[in-house]
Amino acid sequence: MTRLPAHQLNDGTTLPAVGLGTFPHMAVDSAALTEHALGLGYRLLDTALSYGNEAAVGRGIAASPVPREEIVLTTKIPGRHHGHDGAWESVRTSLTNLGLERIDLLLIHWPLPRLGLYVETWRAMIGMREEGLVRSIGVSNFTPAHIRHLQEETGVSPAINQIEMHPYFPQREQRAFHEAHGIVTESWSPLGRGGALLQEPVLAEIARAHGAGAGQVVLRWHLQHGAVPIPASGNPERQRANRELEFELSAEEIAAIDALEQGRIWGQDPDEYEEF
Repeated sequence: MTRLPAHQLNDGTTLPAVGLGTFPHMAVDSAALTEHALGLGYRLLDTALSYGNEAAVGRGIAASPVPREEIVLTTKIPGRHHGHDGAWESVRTSLTNLGLERIDLLLIHWPLPRLGLYVETWRAMIGMREEGLVRSIGVSNFTPAHIRHLQEETGVSPAINQIEMHPYFPQREQRAFHEAHGIVTESWSPLGRGGALLQEPVLAEIARAHGAGAGQVVLRWHLQHGAVPIPASGNPERQRANRELEFELSAEEIAAIDALEQGRIWGQDPDEYEEF
């Protein structure tokens, strides 16, 4: 399949343009889906300790003939492991689950500002990177204020911030902050988890013009906004379609999709939402 251009991260490493999200694969065979996705050309895989499927994703990696060094495996530290010791315990558990010696991209899953421990967690992650257990470090669901606090306290910016982003919630201000600070935007729920978004008439019209599906149009919209979408699909054919994005949306088409903005659809405000 056509190789999509990679993103250069602020730590000198690279991140593929499209990844495979593995949430919510718990009810299906995450190992087989991971192996299949690698065969299609995916090189960015996203899981989390909280998803409960790290071991299956690890088995899929082990079963694939794709060289380990070509794969960027992402996992996340949950709220129950915030703090220095908890962060180390989380990573040791994830490495055991995955059957790997290194995590390519480690994220703090949510900031949980009420606990006030995300800076301490971040310091631990910096140490993990220095020791070679982790290649790159980043965050998930952090606001600009949370990221500034990390920068002020440690002098280290996240390589990426994984955030809710889709045409209903395009995250203009957050993306502008990321761009100004050399942080790559990664999009979770990039298709709004299907449903109403993919039924929007404007997407159907644009899709017809390009001989594509509505989901492919939305994923192309992410790419042209400089974001890295990580669509989760348990369907092998949709996995394939989600990487077939070698068409170009016009500025007018991008603007029409931007106009779908409504706001968050999951109600998970990072200043208040708690995940353990």
